Amino acid sequence: MTLKNSTYSAPLAVVINLLIAYAVYMITRVAYVWENWPLFADGWGALDKWALLRGSLRFDTSAIAYTNTLWALLMLLPARFASRHWWQQMCRWLFVVVNSLAAATNLADAVYSQFTGRRTTSTFFREFSNEGNLGTIFFTELAGHWYFVLLGVALIAALWLLYVRVEDDGRRHHWLLGALCFVAVVPLSVIGIRGGTSRAVRPIANSNANQYVNQPSEAAIVLNTPFSMLRTIGKTTFEDPAWFSPSELATIYTPHHPAANPSPFEGRNVAILIVESFGREYIGYYNHQLENGTYNGYTPFVDSLLAHSLTFEQTFANGRKSIDAMPSVLSSVPMFVEPFFVTNYSLNRVSGIAGELGRVGYSSAFFHGAENGSMGFQAFARTTGFQNYYGRTEYDADKRFGGEADFDGTWAIWDEPFLQFYALKMSEMQQPFVTAVFTASSHHPFAIPQQYRDTFPEEELVIHKCIRYTDHALRRFFATAKQQPWFENKIFVLTSDHTNLTNHAEYKTSIGSFSAPILIYDPSGQLPTGLLPGTAQQIDIMPTLLALLGYPNPYIAFGQNLLATQPDSTWAVNYSAGTYQLLRADTLVRFDGQRQVAAYDLGADPLLQHPLDTLPPDRTRLLKAIIQQYMQRMIGDSLTLPL
Repeated sequence: MTLKNSTYSAPLAVVINLLIAYAVYMITRVAYVWENWPLFADGWGALDKWALLRGSLRFDTSAIAYTNTLWALLMLLPARFASRHWWQQMCRWLFVVVNSLAAATNLADAVYSQFTGRRTTSTFFREFSNEGNLGTIFFTELAGHWYFVLLGVALIAALWLLYVRVEDDGRRHHWLLGALCFVAVVPLSVIGIRGGTSRAVRPIANSNANQYVNQPSEAAIVLNTPFSMLRTIGKTTFEDPAWFSPSELATIYTPHHPAANPSPFEGRNVAILIVESFGREYIGYYNHQLENGTYNGYTPFVDSLLAHSLTFEQTFANGRKSIDAMPSVLSSVPMFVEPFFVTNYSLNRVSGIAGELGRVGYSSAFFHGAENGSMGFQAFARTTGFQNYYGRTEYDADKRFGGEADFDGTWAIWDEPFLQFYALKMSEMQQPFVTAVFTASSHHPFAIPQQYRDTFPEEELVIHKCIRYTDHALRRFFATAKQQPWFENKIFVLTSDHTNLTNHAEYKTSIGSFSAPILIYDPSGQLPTGLLPGTAQQIDIMPTLLALLGYPNPYIAFGQNLLATQPDSTWAVNYSAGTYQLLRADTLVRFDGQRQVAAYDLGADPLLQHPLDTLPPDRTRLLKAIIQQYMQRMIGDSLTLPL
């Protein structure tokens, strides 16, 4: 469409084109909700649709202001050029390219955020900066989501064909109006980016989306991915909230674990298995109540292992990404705001189970079947005291195994052979030792080895066959481990890095989406077994193991020793879509950093549909103390104690 150059043509063209951009954002939002419908279906009826629309327009306005201000200034520039036509063509290309990228980003995130439970932030690029296989994954997803490719092409075509430009017919236009419009663009853009005109309004962030929804997971509906990425660039600097004085803070909560009372130190071997995407929902042992008591899950071996292990009624991950799990499980550091790996504090000194046990003579090794350096795991393992690292390079060099033939083609060595490698490598280590392995096969794009495709066929969710394959790989690992000389003198811990696809409402809530198994298996039989009352989380693994071993030194860990804490005093924390959550004694509280948002009785209301009328201030007080300790120690680089 072309407007003749007149008094109002340029401002009118800007307005019409911006409306087209709004339409593109809204269409991609509908596509996002449609693709992720299982995440939102249960709470859709309770959502205020007008609030959703208001919130969506607010965040779309901010994203459009971020990305289109330069274009608008160029369109309204009050000057005459030798050829108005080439200038308009340049503006057209700028507008179409910028908004096509925004549309493509929103559509791509409709697929990716199924696995993270939130809109993607700028940390994505740092998280996967060491991966060389993203191109393969990208083209695989293009083929699997061809309908989004078609929609993206249609939207780009619409941006080009519907774009309104101004044609210079040689007549003089009204320079004063053009100048006024040009000058007005900057303050209007600032207002749009900030999300309001009041001086009291801080620039809106991802967490502001929670005011338009009922559950943090629903904030993704209101947000858009360009905004989510732009607003998180360089925004991982923490601030000390200073809610409590130092003396008061220490009485409410401290991560400082003092030296243990004199007790025999047991130099038992330790193995920690962090299993990719192995959510609690998939495990029958934890879920006998599902589907009218007929649910068996997808993990027959892990079910049998749980019958001889120590676990808890409620068990949670502290994050939703693989890079959240390493600090939580191995260093007892939860994920708050952004993954520790990608914050400004990733170079802080940090305690860890390998480093602590290394002080008392343990050897240690970390195992991950991906390319060495992948996900930053190798660097973090070294930072926290692991003496050796075994990745794909070391696996390929071991002639007992299949080398490159065992690579899954995307991420890593298949779980079955790599866990065999892990078991045999431990037999070469000096005892006592502590090891950790991070598996990979139950990761998107959810493939299994060719020889098992009839054994583990497709089921209700695409991940289910991978869960069955990894369960089989774990069975074979423990069968091999039982034959090793270190087996009886070993403590095993099994957890998942995070959860993944789900098809039960209980696991779609803001707390259910963190439900991960945590089991401690002691072949010697010294530990109690069964489902104990209380709440466990990944950050409890390190202090619980150190207590079991009689570790004599003080250390820093944000979790608790589960075996020395009363069930009603155990708790779990996590951070979801701009909101901190704390669960203690079936009471879940949400806190946005400034105020308590809501509270729920998880026992009576597992789907979190009925907020409590009375908010429990003691829970929020504890949560604020945990947050303050976390922020202060990150800022002050005090995640370890002096040697």
